[in-house]
Amino acid sequence: FFAGGGPALARLTAEPAVALVGTRNPSPYGLEMAYDLGRGLGAAGVPVVSGLALGIDAAAHRGCVDSGGTAVAVLAGGPDVPYPRTNRRLYERVRKSGAVISELPPGQRAYRWAFPARNRIMAGLAAVTVVVEAADPSGSLITSVFAADLGRTVAAVPGRVTSRFSAGSNRLIKDGALMVTSPRDLLDELFGAGSRGLAPSADDLRGVKPGASLDPLEQGALDAVEAGLGIDGVCTHAGVPAREARALLARLESSGHLHRDGLGGYRRTAAVG
Repeated sequence: FFAGGGPALARLTAEPAVALVGTRNPSPYGLEMAYDLGRGLGAAGVPVVSGLALGIDAAAHRGCVDSGGTAVAVLAGGPDVPYPRTNRRLYERVRKSGAVISELPPGQRAYRWAFPARNRIMAGLAAVTVVVEAADPSGSLITSVFAADLGRTVAAVPGRVTSRFSAGSNRLIKDGALMVTSPRDLLDELFGAGSRGLAPSADDLRGVKPGASLDPLEQGALDAVEAGLGIDGVCTHAGVPAREARALLARLESSGHLHRDGLGGYRRTAAVG
């Protein structure tokens, strides 16, 4: 069952997604990291999956929605029943710009027994599950177990070794989970080391030099970036699917027309005319 737009579900099946999970009682650091990861992934066109709970989930969804990205919320109740109620406004933002899904029918209240099943669905939808901040034990660690059992990548954000909030995520890293400190780490994991979204081939880079004239696709992508649009805007302006849009952006970055802003987005390089 789902609430929201079909395009978000289509993107979820066409593009690799990342699940961002963590404690309901995060530190300010955890909230900042969840928001930044959600925003950076959303800006890069990567769907962000989470559970719409308080804390890390809400921050991740908020960052993704703020970037204009595709946020997908998986609920432990019906898709029309926001939980918790305090997140109703965020629920509406996710529903309108992304999708809310559940294996339970509309009208069903959230019950404790449904949360492990919700965590399993999140792990199944994502190519990478990131534990942003979690104690040990934690429900978020259960999600990472589901992901590992499915053969998906498990990742975690490092935290202070003296903080109980980060005991679970730090243990995952010790046990071999991918360490994540920025959206770029996840983009590299999804699309190849050094890709920053998608690595350009030698053919992609041939003839694209700073100051050189751009072909219509490259110009469309550059116009979208200058207009402050995310990956969806690049797709629209250039008339290409998301994977090709990332290749265009990678080419423009490699040629010096664009540079990264550190949160997964692009900015025009002023020196290149």
